[in-house]
Amino acid sequence: MSNNSNPNYFRLGLFVLGAIGALIAVILIFGSGQLFKSSFIVETYIKQSVTGLDTGAAVRFRGVKIGQVKSIGLSGNIYERDVPMASRHEYVVVRMQIFASKVEEEHLSKYISDGLRARIKSMGITGVNYIEFDFAGKSSIATYQPLAYDWNADYPVIPSLPNQADEIISGIQKIVASLGDADLAGTQKKFDTLLSNLNQVMAGDGQNNQGIIQSVRDLNVLLDRIAKVTDKGELNILMRELIATMVTLRQTLGSVQGDTTASMENIKLATEQLNELTRVASQSPASLIWGEPPPRITPPMNGEQK
Repeated sequence: MSNNSNPNYFRLGLFVLGAIGALIAVILIFGSGQLFKSSFIVETYIKQSVTGLDTGAAVRFRGVKIGQVKSIGLSGNIYERDVPMASRHEYVVVRMQIFASKVEEEHLSKYISDGLRARIKSMGITGVNYIEFDFAGKSSIATYQPLAYDWNADYPVIPSLPNQADEIISGIQKIVASLGDADLAGTQKKFDTLLSNLNQVMAGDGQNNQGIIQSVRDLNVLLDRIAKVTDKGELNILMRELIATMVTLRQTLGSVQGDTTASMENIKLATEQLNELTRVASQSPASLIWGEPPPRITPPMNGEQK
């Protein structure tokens, strides 16, 4: 019986293995969906550490996935094998597969000239990194020049920018270094002097300077006195007297202005009469003796004629 069943078991085993192989092929082909997509390879050079970036990590353009990391290596092993160790750049070479359905290869050079840069970014607190493509600003382009290299790249090269975490750490290190170079002892002395001067301004020096505290006390006393005067009604009386004085002064100025105007008119009239007399005397001197006496000139007396 066992001899008759052995061929059936063998066929069943082949069928199971074939089904498993077909299932794996379907998962690999249709699950990933990458084998039927047209793509191209680009690479970037990074001078800092790429810890947390692994093969298969996403490549995103402004947050949209456009590819994945294919390989990560050192330029010394890829391009600089014949270069002495001391002269090697030892950049990290990150090669990426870009889906042509997302970005067209013929547009890549135009994007790079417009400031397209690659940068490692983190996926938050997980520590997993990915490559982010984006257009850098003019200040970043001027500050971070593309890394120099002297080999013929196998694929189009996209310039890189430093990792933002590395920039923060570098900034902190610069601050710490500047603090180490600072004259802390001299700064402490200046600060102590400033506090001493501030104390003198507040409390005074016991001589001519009474200090702000005493000035505030004197001001409070003055305000109390003003409040007392206001409560007694003396301030209201003072205001009424001031208003009455202003009214009287206005009336006085009005009357003086009227008297001044009348006096000026009288002086003008007298001047005209004097001019007429001078004219007659120059034209006919005998008329001053034989003619009628000229009208009497009445000088102004306090704005009135007599």
